[in-house]
Amino acid sequence: MSNLCYDRCALTFSHRSDFDPRPNALTLALERVRAEGRTILDLTVSNPTSAGIPYDDAAILAAFSDPRAMLYEPHAFGLPRAREVVARDVAALAGVDVDPAQVVLTASTSEAYAFLLKVLCDPGDDVLVPQPSYPLFEHLGAFESVKLTPYPLAYDGAWHIDFDGLRRAIGPRTRAVLVVSPNNPTGSFLKRQELTDLAALGLPIVSDEVFATYVLDDDATRARSVLENKDALVFSLGGLSKLAALPQMKAAWTVVSGPLHQEALTRLELIADTFLSVGTPVQHALPALLATRALAHDAILHRTRRNLAALKASLAGAASPATLLRAEGGWYATLRLPRTRSEETWVLELLEHENVYVHPGAFFEFPGEAFIVLSLLTPEPVFAEGIAHIIARVSQA
Repeated sequence: MSNLCYDRCALTFSHRSDFDPRPNALTLALERVRAEGRTILDLTVSNPTSAGIPYDDAAILAAFSDPRAMLYEPHAFGLPRAREVVARDVAALAGVDVDPAQVVLTASTSEAYAFLLKVLCDPGDDVLVPQPSYPLFEHLGAFESVKLTPYPLAYDGAWHIDFDGLRRAIGPRTRAVLVVSPNNPTGSFLKRQELTDLAALGLPIVSDEVFATYVLDDDATRARSVLENKDALVFSLGGLSKLAALPQMKAAWTVVSGPLHQEALTRLELIADTFLSVGTPVQHALPALLATRALAHDAILHRTRRNLAALKASLAGAASPATLLRAEGGWYATLRLPRTRSEETWVLELLEHENVYVHPGAFFEFPGEAFIVLSLLTPEPVFAEGIAHIIARVSQA
């Protein structure tokens, strides 16, 4: 690209929308393998609607036949009936009382993050985010002109927040701390003592709890929700995307609680009223959609648990040098591979020689090498075959 084009782009477009469009080595290798017509064992599956998950199709489609969907009734935080059903559902899952007035509907949790960054931060302010974690946060921060500062999750047989590292990450412009429970992709739940310690920092807590009902390894010490804590301003995020495995329906929610929650809601109301993003049909359908979620949700829970059990058994049976890191919840598992190769070499070798597609830990900012992330949502026969290929390849290292 010429210097003239760079100069023109700099004058025309924002820095927030600037990113490197060049595909990485793994993407290029994936395109090449697909072009060769090879069958790929995709262990990165994350879309439940294309993963062979059963749904109550008739009930879901019938939910959108409500004639009230033809009437436009703008409400900044969503229709009262929809907020009431969400409040009841969240209260049952979190074990706390939730007033519908605390509920803010958005089209997605990504949009909820954008709203909260607008409420909590000015451009140039700073929010703490866990590392490793989901790479989407980088883009959300950039779009709101907010700096995202990582704080470490440490692993010593189980994942936990490194509070010394977190405290070192706090700066004069830190405005909030973000947690994901269970974290994506480590699968670690926030523990009650960790929640207490976070609240003591005096920062608002934004908690992404979309995977909270997918428990792989229960722990009596885990917090069911940040809503359990009454000492900090907290924002609990959830949505249809994971809870009902319906990402295409575009409905999510934020529950606001704790000190200053009314002021937060007042500020959020102006933002939500400006965008009015949640569709009327899905709001009227929400009670029925939540009522029909059990079929898909339970199928996912059973599949992820079976895949995790199969992975453990395969690694133990082969006495593999690959190590499975503990996952307590969610849809993902992490393997630590021998450092006889770089992480990039491992994932490329698995794809090019074994037709197995996995994500490297670098995608999620894992510290050090070499890690790969596998989706437990993958159909079981594909997952089992892919794991067999991984174990065989790693055993040759």
